[in-house]
Amino acid sequence: MQEAKTSDDANHACRIRSRKATPVFAGWRRTAAVIASLVIVAQAAPAAAQTPQRLSIIRDAETEQLLRDYTAPIFKAAGIRSGAAKVIIVGDRSFNAFVANGQKIFVNVGSIMESKTPNELIGVLAHESGHIAGGHLARLRMELANATIFAVAGMLMGGAAVAVSARNRNVGSNPAGVAGAILGPQEMARRALLSYQRGEEQAADIAAVNYLNATGQSARGLLATLERFQNDSLFKTSSIDPYLLSHPLPRERISNLEQLSKKGPHWDRTDPPALQLRHDMARAKLVGFTTNSGETSRRYPLSDASMPARYGRAIAAYRFGRLDDGLAQISALIAVQPNNPWFHELRGQALLEAGRPDQAVEPLRRAAALVPGGTPIQVMLGHALLSSNNPKNVDQAISILARVTQREADYAEAFQYLAMAYEKKGNQPQAMISAAQGLMLMGRFVEARTQADRVKKLVPENSPIWLKADDIMTYRPSR
Repeated sequence: MQEAKTSDDANHACRIRSRKATPVFAGWRRTAAVIASLVIVAQAAPAAAQTPQRLSIIRDAETEQLLRDYTAPIFKAAGIRSGAAKVIIVGDRSFNAFVANGQKIFVNVGSIMESKTPNELIGVLAHESGHIAGGHLARLRMELANATIFAVAGMLMGGAAVAVSARNRNVGSNPAGVAGAILGPQEMARRALLSYQRGEEQAADIAAVNYLNATGQSARGLLATLERFQNDSLFKTSSIDPYLLSHPLPRERISNLEQLSKKGPHWDRTDPPALQLRHDMARAKLVGFTTNSGETSRRYPLSDASMPARYGRAIAAYRFGRLDDGLAQISALIAVQPNNPWFHELRGQALLEAGRPDQAVEPLRRAAALVPGGTPIQVMLGHALLSSNNPKNVDQAISILARVTQREADYAEAFQYLAMAYEKKGNQPQAMISAAQGLMLMGRFVEARTQADRVKKLVPENSPIWLKADDIMTYRPSR
């Protein structure tokens, strides 16, 4: 599991032991992505109250694979190219999801942890797919532009009224009226935009039901999610003007969808037991990594002998200072399912974070062999090889990490480790350009340009490395 960092974090991979105050997934990454206001299934605040924020992104091969399996049939039904769309896990405990940055669905970790069945989470993903298939994000930008033009024109008219009033001494002073002339058009524009968003949300709900029916799945989970929002907002929305919300009220959404959903041919269909188990295992993993030991114990008491409960307790044991106990529990899990890649990954991660990289290599190799497409596992393996005391492992680390960066050009942590590997080999230009690329991905543009400037002085002009460095130096992030 991996953690992305904000631009304030140190220029090296963040591991649990390096963030003792707030333990997180090993290798999380944080991005500086600014999201659109197309907030998903959850009730959104008025658009004027929304502010961009940095996102903490969780990388975990097991959960990512589960989400890909959830979305593959939905994307096909929606006509979305699976290679173009991507689901990204956000380190936020609230139950929410949203579409941003083109065809990317961002799902809060809380949505996964609190979805009791796969069908509930699939309903959320189907809703977001409706936004992508409907082109709502692109049209929202147009609506925002139109609303801005309308508001500016209204302000100019209001300003002209103020000027006329000031020049005409026969007209009495009326500050409230003048303020209304200026602010009125802005409020009208805002309400028009919110009305547009509510319409798009309703369209995405209907599209979600159609996708679920087309893929032989029930819409029951989507309605269960809306009912959750209705219960959560029961005492919050009674005094809220519904015209100041970007989403219809939950009770309205349930009423609109209930009849349509129950008419579906698969309303009574339930999730296959094997898929339910995978879902519960992913939830347990997230609980073990993102909550404290007390919450993990409450969710998975010792009396619970299920595999998800054992999984969550094993993670919590090693995370909170009981390494030997945690390793023993992980070994017991492997004994039951020797070919489960996630158990081998967990053992390797626990050993790596305990400062035993030599011992971590073998279980991480096993996990990587069992899941060839598990990019976060590959990055962790590269880190373990790099941190081991065997110089021969450095070349292997470079080979693995270079493939990762070619496959996922936005994986900042992989670039960081690659830079360290090249540094160990004495290849300064490659080390510096890899470090610069990692810094760029973390939003640390000044440091990235500094590194790139140094690289350009070390390599021939117009060489591949020189051109990469020049691109970094000339890049200017949009506001």
